[in-house]
Amino acid sequence: MKILVTGGSGFLGARLIPKLVADGHDVLALSRSAASVQKVKALGASPVAGDLEQPNALSLPPIDAVIHAAAVFRFAGAREPYFRTNVTGTRALLQAAETAGAGSFLYVSAGAVVMDDRGSPVHNVDESAPTYPNSFSAYIGSKAQGEAAVLRANKPGFRTIAIRPPAIWGPGDAFSHAIPEAIGSGHFAFIGRGDYPVITCHVDNVIEALQCALERGAGGRTYWVADQERINFRDFIGGLADLQGLSIEKIRSMPYGLAFAIGRIMEIGAALSFSKKDPPLSRTMVRMIGREFTASDAAARSELGYVAKVSREEGLAMYRS
Repeated sequence: MKILVTGGSGFLGARLIPKLVADGHDVLALSRSAASVQKVKALGASPVAGDLEQPNALSLPPIDAVIHAAAVFRFAGAREPYFRTNVTGTRALLQAAETAGAGSFLYVSAGAVVMDDRGSPVHNVDESAPTYPNSFSAYIGSKAQGEAAVLRANKPGFRTIAIRPPAIWGPGDAFSHAIPEAIGSGHFAFIGRGDYPVITCHVDNVIEALQCALERGAGGRTYWVADQERINFRDFIGGLADLQGLSIEKIRSMPYGLAFAIGRIMEIGAALSFSKKDPPLSRTMVRMIGREFTASDAAARSELGYVAKVSREEGLAMYRS
């Protein structure tokens, strides 16, 4: 199968491409810079020039499928870049993929699309849960709108599926670097002590789901995917801290409302100073990690044949290898 991957030089894409190549697929990767071209070549893919931030110029060679993993992902910043890439870029890619003859279009969505603005816990939801395309969070809103565009594009001969993982983790992820660094510097605090259940999805389990969806799954559907084990958020962070010899026992905690308010103040400060970096705390960050977040991936297991083969113990061991 000839498969085009977007986000091929990113955290997920860089592990996805070699696995698709090993499966015998001919892999192409959308690349917008010389550095990206070199990286995807080294991974075994053929680069295709294209930029989701300039979607009007997007043109693809003949392909069988698309795996769309690219996205603007930050915790703060101006709204427009999120929607330009995550929504307008996704719509343009859908059109270009159909024109290029793709029969399947797989979209890597985000579990956060079901998080409301009130900070309500997300408890064991399934694919019928509402999403929030007008969220205060540009990331959440743009991913929800991008997912909706993908599902609407489904038609005979052009099967579209959204794979919806929660927090993706594994070697090279943001958690394993940023969180322990923040803990070590004293800049990390739990929200409500972190005593609430969450689901996560190891990067290789996300890839497993995508491999399954290339062959199976109903078009126009979203599928939750997650690790086999649920975990308390405090324990999840503790496991990552342990990898670097850090302890979470003395880390302070604050209420959700206070953390959200501080995040808003820090966002304003970053905007006024024209900072190009996200502030240490933001409302999106608080919303994404500060409440219970559990969902059922029963549909993916029954319809896609998804297993989640990598256990938490195996996933943690990968950081050390």
